[in-house]
Amino acid sequence: MYELIKKDGLARRGRFRTVHGVIETPVFMNVGTAAAIKGAVSTRDLQEIGTQVELSNTYHLHVRPGDQVIKKLGGLHKFMVWDKPILTDSGGFQVFSLAGLRKIKEEGVYFQSHIDGRKIFMGPEESMQIQSNLASTIAMAFDECPSSVADRDYIQQSVDRTTRWLKRCKEEMARLNQSPDTINRRQLLFGINQGGICEDIRIRHAQEIAELDLDGYAVGGLAVGEPHEEMYRILDAVVPYLPAHKPVYLMGVGTPANILEAVDRGVDFFDCVYPSRNGRHGHVYTNEGKLNLFNAKYELDSRPIEEGCTCPACQTYSRAYIRHLLKAKEMLGMRLCVLHNLYFYNTMMTEIRTAIEEGRYKEYKKEKLGKVLNLHELAKSPC
Repeated sequence: MYELIKKDGLARRGRFRTVHGVIETPVFMNVGTAAAIKGAVSTRDLQEIGTQVELSNTYHLHVRPGDQVIKKLGGLHKFMVWDKPILTDSGGFQVFSLAGLRKIKEEGVYFQSHIDGRKIFMGPEESMQIQSNLASTIAMAFDECPSSVADRDYIQQSVDRTTRWLKRCKEEMARLNQSPDTINRRQLLFGINQGGICEDIRIRHAQEIAELDLDGYAVGGLAVGEPHEEMYRILDAVVPYLPAHKPVYLMGVGTPANILEAVDRGVDFFDCVYPSRNGRHGHVYTNEGKLNLFNAKYELDSRPIEEGCTCPACQTYSRAYIRHLLKAKEMLGMRLCVLHNLYFYNTMMTEIRTAIEEGRYKEYKKEKLGKVLNLHELAKSPC
């Protein structure tokens, strides 16, 4: 399923074949947690801005509208009218983010719904069943994402439990993919490496899950508050122990600089709410640094967000007009900024793939970093 086309150092240009189409890697997955990109972005928009993969969240769709509802409507692809690959997160991150509303046991996690307070149970089997009902292209294994500041003993216990959960996920997915009423019987499963910022625990866990011969492997539990240097250190340590013939996914990452650095360490898949979240607040990316369109200096600026950009916003509208929309709290302003930012990310990934193919990734990375480092001020909140 994963074909390695070219290596440039550790950077990899690949092609991942799925039942819903080919994914050209490295790839940035556009995040639509509840089956929609926040900012009034439609699936037709996603096609226009070059999106390859849409990412949705198992927990959120289970809570609303309910995975059984989506199954009755033909699965997530039909529900949201998207014919390309979809990756569904397992709900494992909510074990981390909803710490005040959950209790972890060996069998799984007991949640209180963040919407109405009702009790929810999710374990490995339930997560796989929900994702099978959603019929996504790629399902993520159910895991626990321990805090990077948790003590070592707890991290080790958590990682051991995550390994046991992964084996249960694999067994349940194999069963579901043989069931006659399963919508997508070729659903893929990615396992998740955990271990906080403990290199030895991370490496041992990578070795253990590599033996399970999964469809892909993710590195989770990073970009959750630790310094970027720590994230790069862990990637340097762990990625060499993951199967070279399978795609590697760095979950929840990140800034343009994070992506450039992680590609240089052999990572293939990325996702982050960062471009859409910041777009909704009027912060937009350009190849010459960041712009905050709320600034008064753009009040009479008739230029597009970025000269030469061919995104839907830049083809038609000026900075001045988009600033007016944002100030007036018109949804169109947020929508145009989100479209531009996602286009910026998707275009950057195309440039990365081309640079690797041409054997000049180091040069590309150095040049691009020189342009985007000004964007780091926007990176203060984790994805």
